[in-house]
Amino acid sequence: MFTKAAVLREKGADFALEVVSLGEHRPDEVLVRMVATGVCHTDLLVRDQVLPPAPPVVLGHEGSGVVEEVGSSVSDLAPGDHVVLAPRSCGRCRTCLNAHPMTCVGWGPLNLRGRRPDGSTAFRDIDGAEINGHFFGQSSFAAYAVVPARSAIAVRPDAPLEMLGPFGCSLQAGAGTVLNALKPQPGSSIAVFGLGAVGLAAVIAAGLAGCASIIAVDLNTDRLELARDLGATHTIDAGGGGGDAADVVGEVLEVSGGGVDVSVDAVGLSSTAHSAVAVLAAGGVAAIAGSAAAGRDVAFDLNQLMGRSVRGVLEGDSVPALFIPYLVDLYLAGRFPIDRLVRTYAFDEINRAVEDSTAGSVVKPVLLF
Repeated sequence: MFTKAAVLREKGADFALEVVSLGEHRPDEVLVRMVATGVCHTDLLVRDQVLPPAPPVVLGHEGSGVVEEVGSSVSDLAPGDHVVLAPRSCGRCRTCLNAHPMTCVGWGPLNLRGRRPDGSTAFRDIDGAEINGHFFGQSSFAAYAVVPARSAIAVRPDAPLEMLGPFGCSLQAGAGTVLNALKPQPGSSIAVFGLGAVGLAAVIAAGLAGCASIIAVDLNTDRLELARDLGATHTIDAGGGGGDAADVVGEVLEVSGGGVDVSVDAVGLSSTAHSAVAVLAAGGVAAIAGSAAAGRDVAFDLNQLMGRSVRGVLEGDSVPALFIPYLVDLYLAGRFPIDRLVRTYAFDEINRAVEDSTAGSVVKPVLLF
């Protein structure tokens, strides 16, 4: 079949709207008609070739839509099901079987190679040349996608699909980091560095967990105000002291009375990771949840780590088939107000959505098909 897609043709380029050929789905795959897809910072890291796969490629990994067809071996999905698309995992390795599919042994190749596990791609351009795809198991910057059934998470039909795509990546990443990985006790304290979609989802989740002190840190004053509306008890302008990390750490330590119980780096910079550890009280845990470029190092004072822990968290350490429907329930109950984060665009406006995201004028752009 033929479908419209946004194709990245070269490093750093705008996305080109093209008609592409989409191959048949396989027995363990489903064909999904996209309703919406989020634009994520990780898409832009690939655009700039900080992360693979290489162009030409169809990106997009926060898709939501409707199942059109199912493969012969798929028994838990049917045409007409509403789905949110999640990263691919093998389902067979030790970590998958231990209920940690987002740290699947094959996570990198399965999601970032731009190909199916056998090296094939379902995408070809109008001249028949192969295009990389299957990004995070989906490549949702296209009106239709061929998706492994394991990555298509059925959600309740009364939820608005136009809003649900980001639950597949950024929102589950932020909320899951707090609720699944850190699991703060009611009454505890947390600091969140970076108030993009991941960080703001972490702020909301901290409130759901019952944190008494929620300290939000960012350079963007509008996002600091939004964080306060979403439950932050304290906000710190990271640019207020000239961007000095030591000043930010000092402010967090002062506000928290000597350190926080848990912290989240939702940025992925060496400086924010260092700060997330530096603000911990004894016994505290820092979660590094932001997407980082390969080879980025961070140094800690060894004494700083005594009695404290640091852990990397990928996609909120969630089981998407369980966690995404849970977050959708919270959203419909008014307890996870993602409407405050989202601005919608027509799919043809993808490059304007990218510009607005880069400029920081929108937290989570969502493209509508």
